[in-house]
Amino acid sequence: MYVIRLPNGNLQVPQSAIHDGRIIGDAYVEIGPQDADYGRLAKQALTMDELAQRQAGWAAGDEALRQEFLEFARLVGDQGWPDPYWPEQATGPDTD
Repeated sequence: MYVIRLPNGNLQVPQSAIHDGRIIGDAYVEIGPQDADYGRLAKQALTMDELAQRQAGWAAGDEALRQEFLEFARLVGDQGWPDPYWPEQATGPDTD
């Protein structure tokens, strides 16, 4: 998650909800220049356009990887996949 600079100058900052030492959720909170952490966080903030460019780059990279996997799967066919998928158990991780 990234710090995002909003058009109004405020920042969207990631924040985690923690219970008993475990993260139970992630969200964004909006802070303004009056917040004590604003200056520090503003240095690493991305604009919405910069974030969109990063996401587009990831999608392009994902597509190249997906195509590589599809080619691998085509070449290997059924012989490349172990059967059963869980070598020690016949049907999977829940078998006892």
